[in-house]
Amino acid sequence: MRKLIFSLLALTLFFSSCKKEQNPFEVAKQHVGLLTDSTQIKDLKTIFINDSVAKYTAGDEFAGGINNIEVFKKTGEKLLVLTPENALDSTSTIQSIQIIDPLYKTVKGISTASTFKDIASAYKISKIDNLINSVALSVKEINANFVIDKKELPANLRFDLNLDFEETHIPDNAKIKYFFLMWND
Repeated sequence: MRKLIFSLLALTLFFSSCKKEQNPFEVAKQHVGLLTDSTQIKDLKTIFINDSVAKYTAGDEFAGGINNIEVFKKTGEKLLVLTPENALDSTSTIQSIQIIDPLYKTVKGISTASTFKDIASAYKISKIDNLINSVALSVKEINANFVIDKKELPANLRFDLNLDFEETHIPDNAKIKYFFLMWND
């Protein structure tokens, strides 16, 4: 009987020590740190207990516009910008997450401190969008868009909005401005 209890206790300790804890800065297709595609807005204060959560309110709450929620470190640096699926609804889930701080990294090590070459080496770029002030690189594998400021591009490519960008147009050392994940589309 004593051996059975000791064995059960040892087995319980073994399985509880094997439990993998979630990295609070890991970015994957269905989660960003402790946030998942089913996290509700009302849970943000609990998830970011050591950080500051600031809700932007545009003045007229009856306008029904979506208000972004910014997450800051206690030291004041911006970490994330969250866009809820529904305005003024604490049970709403998150539609998109803009990742600003380089602490947040994809499973393959890509962060806002990475370059175009890092992205192209780690992921297959499915689409490149030519925007007014930036270029957005879509990566379907993780539902992410990496944004590169056009200031990182050669001068002859910055102003042509009709240009269909290809990977060869973007310098390897072009830095990521930020990236975001889209959920619940």
